[in-house]
Amino acid sequence: MGIPYDNVMAEVASKTFKTEFVKEADFIYQKALDLVLFDYVYWFNNIRIHGSFDYVTPTEYKLINL
Repeated sequence: MGIPYDNVMAEVASKTFKTEFVKEADFIYQKALDLVLFDYVYWFNNIRIHGSFDYVTPTEYKLINL
């Protein structure tokens, strides 16, 4: 039996993705979605600062905490 907090991180990631990336986006072609999604993931990991990571990007946080 799991605890209620098992999937909290997945839920938070899903909500963030929906509110920051999707925002009523409409993609006609798969290639357009792929390009925009790649840009979003790059931005999320390398440019956007995260409060839970002491206000640095995930990439910087990972390098600091090796």
